[in-house]
Amino acid sequence: MTRQHPQRAGFTLIEMVITVAIVALLASAVVPTAHLMFQRQRESELRDALRTLRTAIDNYKKASDSGRIKASADKSGYPPDLQTLVDGVEDASSPKEGVKIYFLRRIPRDPFWPQPDAPASDTWGLRSYESPPDDPQSGDDVYDVFSKSSQTGLNGVPYHDW
Repeated sequence: MTRQHPQRAGFTLIEMVITVAIVALLASAVVPTAHLMFQRQRESELRDALRTLRTAIDNYKKASDSGRIKASADKSGYPPDLQTLVDGVEDASSPKEGVKIYFLRRIPRDPFWPQPDAPASDTWGLRSYESPPDDPQSGDDVYDVFSKSSQTGLNGVPYHDW
């Protein structure tokens, strides 16, 4: 009677090591690409949020200059804060009382702000009309907004300069 060897099923240790090495190599190539895609997405969100806020500020100024918003002569015509853009202001040109002009539905968040529970209006740096462009400071109005992030974009420009 001949003795038969049972057939072995499975992989050898060397086959498993090679497979794990190949998977690790592929994963190491994917991780930087995924990180780059994530940063590009956040930069796109920042660009959109800045465009939305700046357009709303400009529309407020246009409404003020055209007399639709009551403004005193000593004011710049820019909104006093970001929340005013959401809350709206009374339309001075409307014959009906209590009609408001709204400039934003909500204040977008700075996607690079580290605290997710902070109010959206606190995530932005504010520049007043009287503030110099090279040293933005807040004041009586909101002339411009900028990111408070100290990071630099993929284009080499710091986010706070966008």
